[in-house]
Amino acid sequence: MKSKYMIDTKENREFLRNNAQALLDFGRRFPSPGGSSYYLSDDGTPWKEKNRETWISCRMTHVYSIGTMMRDAGSRELAEAGLRGLLGELRDKENGGWYAALTSAGDIVPSKQCYAHAFVILAATSAALAGLDKADTLLNDALDIYDKKFWDEDKGLAYDTWNTEFSVLDDYRGINANMHSVEAFLAAADTLGDAGEKYRIRAGRIIDHVIGWAKENNYRIPEHFTSDWLPDLDKNREKPDDPFKPYGATPGHGIEWARLISQWACSVNDFKNNAYAAAGEYIKDACRLYDRAVADAWNADGAPGIVYTTDWNGKPVVHDRMHWTLAEAINTSAVLYRITNEKKYADNYAGFMTYLDTTVLDHSCGSWFHQLDEHNRLKETVWPGKSDLYHAIQAMLIPYAKCGVSIAKAIQADPVYKDL
Repeated sequence: MKSKYMIDTKENREFLRNNAQALLDFGRRFPSPGGSSYYLSDDGTPWKEKNRETWISCRMTHVYSIGTMMRDAGSRELAEAGLRGLLGELRDKENGGWYAALTSAGDIVPSKQCYAHAFVILAATSAALAGLDKADTLLNDALDIYDKKFWDEDKGLAYDTWNTEFSVLDDYRGINANMHSVEAFLAAADTLGDAGEKYRIRAGRIIDHVIGWAKENNYRIPEHFTSDWLPDLDKNREKPDDPFKPYGATPGHGIEWARLISQWACSVNDFKNNAYAAAGEYIKDACRLYDRAVADAWNADGAPGIVYTTDWNGKPVVHDRMHWTLAEAINTSAVLYRITNEKKYADNYAGFMTYLDTTVLDHSCGSWFHQLDEHNRLKETVWPGKSDLYHAIQAMLIPYAKCGVSIAKAIQADPVYKDL
């Protein structure tokens, strides 16, 4: 095994640092004139004919706010452009909240999505930590609309989708929007201090639900629910590769949940490095989620990679490899290694690093291939091009950041590559 793939080697830190810089360089052409983010092509050229999605705009604002705190030249101006889009053309000044997207012609894409609003919170926290003007205004407004329209205090979970006017609530409930709400809530708590601790409590309420559902399904997390929060395990069984609501379990989400649960547990238990017992049963459940997902999906069909979905017995259904699943596997294996000091997580990390470098990194055009088939050939049915940098750049930072802190706050406190 090459040392550059092994955690805590100088070569690995250098590999990640160099790739973080390369990602920042790749995405610099994202802002439209109004600040919303263009969808990026294979070489980083904007695809101006595609919708300018709010969630992509948030992700790019988050990324370049982090770049600002890493002292990357040019990141501040790009983060400010993204912030301008979120405060301007993407915002619904009549009904409140944020549009799902704008078309290339500037028309509104209908609906109000919890998923997108969670990312507005995340972007605002990162921009605030980076010291961007008006980021505090964005954060306060984003939390206010989320509290009023998406948070169900009785259930301790988030609604998924409203119509544009916030007058009709869709019956669908989804765990993906709740997962990114946990991420946003933890970032808000880390950014706001004592005033934000209610969001850390909310994150814990969501996490308790998710762990309960996972235990009922052998640590495979249901993704889709009815309006009464009953798991709909058969949703889209006849269309298993639905791009937005695929059938079955999503191992990449099991891995991502494991990291978020670990982050939350460490943050509320005054985590100290390698203090496994401090985080108690939550860390054990995080390990079970991660272990189940890796056993089901990693190298599961004769070729390297993490399959996208499985059935409820762990058999692969959609064999495509999505780049974000690898990013989360890198993050979570590193985090669990730091918490537990178990060698298997370091070994997993090295395997994921090897696969990244040999297969998923685009050494020609830059960034990561976003979708590969079961033979690791480029496929572009769900993710043509390279939409944004969020998952990839976090995977270059989280392995060397403090476990119990959201990534932007961790970078603000201690840039992770300053000693190289």
